[in-house]
Amino acid sequence: METVSLQGKVSDEEWRLRVDLAACYRLVALYGMSDLIFTHISLRLPEHLTEGQEQFLINPYGMYFDEMTASALVRIDMEGNILSDTPYIVNRAGFVIHSTIHAVRPDVQCVLHCHTRAGIAVSAQRDGLLPLSQQASVVLTSLAYHDYEGLAVYDDERARLARDLGDADFLMLRNHGLLTTGTSVAEAFLNMYFFETACQIQLGAQAGGGPLTHVTPEVLEGVCDAVARMGESSPAGRAWPGLLRRLDRLNPGYAS
Repeated sequence: METVSLQGKVSDEEWRLRVDLAACYRLVALYGMSDLIFTHISLRLPEHLTEGQEQFLINPYGMYFDEMTASALVRIDMEGNILSDTPYIVNRAGFVIHSTIHAVRPDVQCVLHCHTRAGIAVSAQRDGLLPLSQQASVVLTSLAYHDYEGLAVYDDERARLARDLGDADFLMLRNHGLLTTGTSVAEAFLNMYFFETACQIQLGAQAGGGPLTHVTPEVLEGVCDAVARMGESSPAGRAWPGLLRRLDRLNPGYAS
């Protein structure tokens, strides 16, 4: 369905955020992490763009991730009211999960949730993510777990979801999928890329059938310091421009 362009009708800052979020949706599809129309990525809008009210952008329920555009993204408030002119609705489960996290984590701008096969497979394992790879070692510095309660459409799950996430950057939703947070869209995407890759590596290593070598606790304890020593600018900030260039080659049109 054609969408009327919002470029020039919203502030330059909001447009830039919309473009980044639309790009993130298409990158999730490009890297094989989408699940038809059934997962969500949200972005909190700065208060000065919303007159001090908590609002965020999320996907219109029915659009595929690889066709997302900046103008199609839906603006909603913390009660789930749609504030955009759109023919679409917003997925109830997406609203419950994302509004809960945005409400309790003011440090988080972007929340990314996926139903990847590898992520769900590892989430169903009793021991969850194992320290089997460099990618897993990064994730394990800030990983939390939330037990499955069925479709996330009930308000009484909010308190437990917020409690289980705490201040973690990565959340494994048992029997359900993966969730990452970020101070930017780029950070949330790169976190998910590492999370999903760690799960794929774990399944591949387990499929080999032989004894597995774990990263030692001593090495895990030094991961945060090692990442900090790599440089002042974040890995996400360095990777994002290249990801956008790749997207421009393979699936342009998100910035419309």
